[in-house]
Amino acid sequence: MDTLYIHHVLIVVDDLERTRQFYTGVLELQELRRPNFEYPGIWYKVGDGQQEIHINVRSDATLRRDKWIDRNDIHFALRVKSYRDTLASLRGKGFRDDVPDNDLQKMQLRPNSPAGYPQIYIIDPDRNTIEFHCANLD
Repeated sequence: MDTLYIHHVLIVVDDLERTRQFYTGVLELQELRRPNFEYPGIWYKVGDGQQEIHINVRSDATLRRDKWIDRNDIHFALRVKSYRDTLASLRGKGFRDDVPDNDLQKMQLRPNSPAGYPQIYIIDPDRNTIEFHCANLD
């Protein structure tokens, strides 16, 4: 098998418009044309477009309704250039690291992560965990 890259990650949500506002407004991703599948959803381009995030609305799927940020549970990571710039962008959109763990705008900061690169974690409105995998601490 000659695997080239991960093509897409699929997550499920409850509310498509709320999700669109988050992924377009907060993550600043570009929406892609999506075929007419059996479930409503949205596709987003990530980076150069070789990777995508696919989102479906399904009430019978596994949702994280009672979960909060957990970097050791299911999540996906977006590679970004700058820890400082990403942190500033998220703070400008209301995210903070000094709010209670059960706040939807909570950030977990790991500038000196043992992984060897800085990390920032947030959750989307359906509590899907998103890691920002930063190339530089700067």
